[in-house]
Amino acid sequence: MSDYIKTVTDADFDQIVIEGSRHAPVVVDFWAPWCGPCRALTPVLERLAEEYQGKFILAKVNADENPALSQRYAVRSIPSVMGFAHGELVDQFLGAQPESGVREFLDRLVPSAGELLRQEANRQRTDGNIERAVQLLNQAASLEPANELVLTDLVETLLDSNRIAQAREAGARLKPLRSRYPRAAQVLARLELADDGTQQADAAALTQRIEARPDDLKARLAFAKLHARNQDYERALEQLLEVLKRDRAFGDDVARKTMLALFELIGNEDPLVRRYRKELAAALH
Repeated sequence: MSDYIKTVTDADFDQIVIEGSRHAPVVVDFWAPWCGPCRALTPVLERLAEEYQGKFILAKVNADENPALSQRYAVRSIPSVMGFAHGELVDQFLGAQPESGVREFLDRLVPSAGELLRQEANRQRTDGNIERAVQLLNQAASLEPANELVLTDLVETLLDSNRIAQAREAGARLKPLRSRYPRAAQVLARLELADDGTQQADAAALTQRIEARPDDLKARLAFAKLHARNQDYERALEQLLEVLKRDRAFGDDVARKTMLALFELIGNEDPLVRRYRKELAAALH
């Protein structure tokens, strides 16, 4: 039998399917010798397993001989096809399908070229090879310009290495996806907080400026962004609210906009966000 096709039983299912899917997706085909639709579907799955050349493993389970697995996954009719990735059942279909339908199922399960590059970039980043990670993520973004995971990883990697100008360029490609993906919104919020000249702001100097001139709104804004970058979000929101109360129009409404960016970054369900949303609404009205 092919290296890409395995006969699986109750005894080795966890090793081949669950553990194996942590390395490559595994497609489980529950079949039986008496099943007519299985005789149509299984050859299609086997041929595609060969065609995909290891991008997924086909695990064939005789449902009659392995009733515990059928019970475990509530298999009540066959053929039943299940896709596993990262140790979890992630997709499935019942009954014989045309080859086009099987390919659609596989394409949802099998990582794209961009996703493979992204995964390798994450490994490089973990190992400290930031230049290589950025290179791989740029390649992935060229292949899949609307891939939210690729673009968010790219912006995050550039921000973490303090490459603000490059992060801004990548962020421009991510902005159209902001409303659809919470993580994209969070990363863009980080970019907005970093995208100015306050990176090297000194906390002690800003404190002195604000104490000497409470209406120094530039200093308050810089102090808020400094707190945000240090993840002291409460003090950041405190300063931004004070800016807004003193001059709503300051910096083209920058205090309100920065507060909204922080809300996205922190998360709408956080108690701090709920509290300051009320404070913001009160200040505006």
